[in-house]
Amino acid sequence: MTTTAAPPPAVRTPRRRRLRIDERGWLFVAPFAIVFALVFLAPLAYSLYLSLFREQIVGGNAFVGFENYLTAFSDPKLWDGFLRVLLFLLIQVPIMLVLALAAALAIDSGRLLGSGFSRIVIFLPYAVPAVVAVLMWGYIYGDRFGLAGNINDFLGGEYLKPFLPEWMMLSIGNIVTWQFIGYNMLIFYSSLKTIPGDLYEAASLDGAGAWRTIVSIKLPALRGSIVIATIFSIIGSFQLFNEPNILKPLAPNTITTFFTPNMYAYNLSFAGQQYNYAATVAIIMGLITAIVAYVVQLRGSRQEIR
Repeated sequence: MTTTAAPPPAVRTPRRRRLRIDERGWLFVAPFAIVFALVFLAPLAYSLYLSLFREQIVGGNAFVGFENYLTAFSDPKLWDGFLRVLLFLLIQVPIMLVLALAAALAIDSGRLLGSGFSRIVIFLPYAVPAVVAVLMWGYIYGDRFGLAGNINDFLGGEYLKPFLPEWMMLSIGNIVTWQFIGYNMLIFYSSLKTIPGDLYEAASLDGAGAWRTIVSIKLPALRGSIVIATIFSIIGSFQLFNEPNILKPLAPNTITTFFTPNMYAYNLSFAGQQYNYAATVAIIMGLITAIVAYVVQLRGSRQEIR
């Protein structure tokens, strides 16, 4: 005669205990949630609130709804600066990322003499404060007092003029590339170090050369890092402010107050006292940046799934 053991009774978690656990979870999350709400959500909400009002001579600060947004969409100064940073993004970011990728691959290959020293030298400009870096390049670009001026004197003519309107974005792009190539190189290099050594051994047994290894193993492994670096670079390009704003006293006829959207919002707010319209410009640029970054991330994620 066989006997069947009865199943053990289901263990029920008392409701009071579950609630207590949930409360403890909220206690752990609460410090971050409070700081996040104060430093991220509150400024956004306040900017959105400001963008719905307008300071008027008669009537003071009045609610105008989306009228500031309608004004911004037809503001040539805003879109002139936006097209400038968009062109900057389309040209400077690919060049910077390709150079950073090449540096990371060269250092990771192990064939570069002094790879550790090269890694530090390439990364070093990122450690230089942005203001100091721009001032340094400003003195180099100076065609009357800096290195460019010395070269012009040596050649006996005015050949180098980095502050001319047609050269200004190239000059700023050179500074940004110099500053951030090491930062992106470090992102790519860190991802290369996570590739298992077994893949390299298998590729070597199959007779894959260095170029084939890069194309078939390293670049696919770097796809996620490239997407992240691209998103960071897009955000940085739309936020372009330090470089043109610091160089403005050296090139007052080239760099206007609306040279970039961020400079436009800054000057509207602190020079023109138009806080409401400055908040509107900031909200519009934030939305555009978020949409572009999201599209790049979505496209990168789909390619990874494939």
